[in-house]
Amino acid sequence: MTPAFQTRERLVRAAQEELIRSHGHLEMQAIAKRAHVSVGLAYHHFGSKAGLIAAVVEGFYSRLEEEVFNDTKRPSESWADRERRRVASYIAFHYDHPFAPLVIGALSRAPEVLDVERAFTNRQLAGGARMLEAAQRDGFVPDHIDPYLAIALMIGGIRQALIGALMSQQRPDPGKLTDEIWAFMVGALRLTAGSWIEKTGRGKIA
Repeated sequence: MTPAFQTRERLVRAAQEELIRSHGHLEMQAIAKRAHVSVGLAYHHFGSKAGLIAAVVEGFYSRLEEEVFNDTKRPSESWADRERRRVASYIAFHYDHPFAPLVIGALSRAPEVLDVERAFTNRQLAGGARMLEAAQRDGFVPDHIDPYLAIALMIGGIRQALIGALMSQQRPDPGKLTDEIWAFMVGALRLTAGSWIEKTGRGKIA
């Protein structure tokens, strides 16, 4: 790991901490002080305050993808079990990460954040459509479902549900939220108990 990369990562961490502390406001002077570097060096790495905010949000989504969407299937896990667990992990990640409310709240309208979020959403749409196409080939999802329309509806619906949960004064129980989102997915994909069961017979509804 080069010194330049270490400095960049230190600035990103400092910016995230400062954004959380200040509820979405960012001053380069405060970031430089927190990261123990000069303001000029902060501008050198990111070009502007907007560039630094974009890097923080990009780091958040990269970690989300790594922890939730890039996992490998467990040998004893059915398709439905895996996808339901992915929903639970997605919710847990946002509940546990102190930066999540800012990403979907105060920072969500910033142009630099919108660009990063759009790229993340496009990756999720493409990956989700491929997942549904594979599930259709394997007989878990009915063939008449349009995978591109279905994944768009699911991603949009899940995101809105999560925004409501994170912004509420009293967050819903994550297990209950997982159950409700999974029930929505079951309906959207027209799943039946029989279509969930893999050849091993280990699939289950919940």
